[in-house]
Amino acid sequence: MADGALTAEQLRGPQFRRLYRDAYLPAGMPPTHERRCEALALVLPPEAVITGRSAATLRGIQLARAIDPVEIVVPLETRVARRSGVDVRRSDLTAGESTPWSRIGVASPLRTTLDLLLDRSLPEAVADLDAVLRAGLIDPRALQRMVTERSDRGIVAARRAVELADPRAESRPESRLRVYLVLDGLEPVPQFVVSDWREVAARVDLGFPRQRLAVEYDGEWHGEWRQISADRERLNRLQAAGWDVLFVTARQLRDPSTVVAQVRTALTARTP
Repeated sequence: MADGALTAEQLRGPQFRRLYRDAYLPAGMPPTHERRCEALALVLPPEAVITGRSAATLRGIQLARAIDPVEIVVPLETRVARRSGVDVRRSDLTAGESTPWSRIGVASPLRTTLDLLLDRSLPEAVADLDAVLRAGLIDPRALQRMVTERSDRGIVAARRAVELADPRAESRPESRLRVYLVLDGLEPVPQFVVSDWREVAARVDLGFPRQRLAVEYDGEWHGEWRQISADRERLNRLQAAGWDVLFVTARQLRDPSTVVAQVRTALTARTP
């Protein structure tokens, strides 16, 4: 505007989309989470560091949706104006906990992981941690040392999340489902391979080998017609191998206590 390239009226018109105060995007460009991070980098203080799900997404682990707030951490003394769509954590970062990115910084893999764990519900923290471990972003031993040595608010729960993490999980809902079951005293095996005397029948999300019960998270993609056929064939193989399958949908997972009760009922029915 100062250079006369466009006017204030044009900026507020249909050609542009306002992401944050003083940050706009051409209307034809999708407002992905990565672009929201880029936009914020133009208007935040240079001490700000992108962290948590936002930093993981920038590193290729898609934990943040386009509509999710951008997560940042700033030093305690840094003033940051309130902005809608920004989640601010105040904490001093040590040397090596961030690297330069755009006009600000992005958290290191370990610091990113720490902020994924602090002040989060246990199922959500474990789900994100499983994804980070599955992607090989961090060394599990370094993570264990970090949570052992730190004393941040919420670090006790973070240590518990590290104990429950399992990189074999292939989706965040599957991880949350596993945590609900484990916290109720059950011991599901992630990505258990079911086989009979002839061949491998299938690999199931969560398996209870003694009862021959599989618990499967049934995401929306299972409703596609091609997938329905494949799922039916897979279910037939599991049943032929002597296994029963309990499906859990996204809607059901919103009521974890009911899901856990259903799994316990199914286990009781199949206990030898």
